Amino acid sequence: MENQHKKIKGYRELTQSEINAMNEIKELAEKVGELVDELQGVDGVDQRWVATGKTDLQKGFMCLTRSVAQPDSF
Repeated sequence: MENQHKKIKGYRELTQSEINAMNEIKELAEKVGELVDELQGVDGVDQRWVATGKTDLQKGFMCLTRSVAQPDSF
């Protein structure tokens, strides 16, 4: 569905450079997520730190996404 963001409160039209940045963030997050998945399967790795790192990385990528999208809602 084209322009669905216009139907969601708080979202705006993005420029092509912003769309490119969002896609780059999403691609990098996907790669980092694959690394985290690998680490979760490695014996001897402290899984508490892996879980903390995963959460913090997810928050970081969310912050980067919001920095580009600049939603006007909480």
